[in-house]
Amino acid sequence: MQIEYKINPLITVHDLIEILDKSTLGLRRPLSDLKAMGSMLAHANYYIGAYENGQLVGLVRAMTDFVYTTYLADLAVDEKYQHQGIGKELIKILKINIPKAKLILLAAPAAEAYYPKIGMQKHSHCYYIDDVADII
Repeated sequence: MQIEYKINPLITVHDLIEILDKSTLGLRRPLSDLKAMGSMLAHANYYIGAYENGQLVGLVRAMTDFVYTTYLADLAVDEKYQHQGIGKELIKILKINIPKAKLILLAAPAAEAYYPKIGMQKHSHCYYIDDVADII
């Protein structure tokens, strides 16, 4: 298996939907909402694709200021290609290319055990709000 990695490849909304659907992230993203998926694609500013024979088999979608913070929004690897080091390589390439910024992510439940295995540290001070109505 020969995997080629590309920084900021041209990705369509259909490419994004397809790779998320082929990974466990498809269950946690609004794949049927083309407008939302298009917005997710348009507003991330850093992508790395993993390709086998021109077929997208893995993707990192991130937002970064290149200095302080990189938020890894999606690490999606086609389930047929998981457990082969593709996700780890995608994260490694991301960090090599944005070395100063701290890499931050919220793990999907199915992937929680994965990140410590590749050297990421768990942080206990993460907070989030899903809806403005939640603000008290």
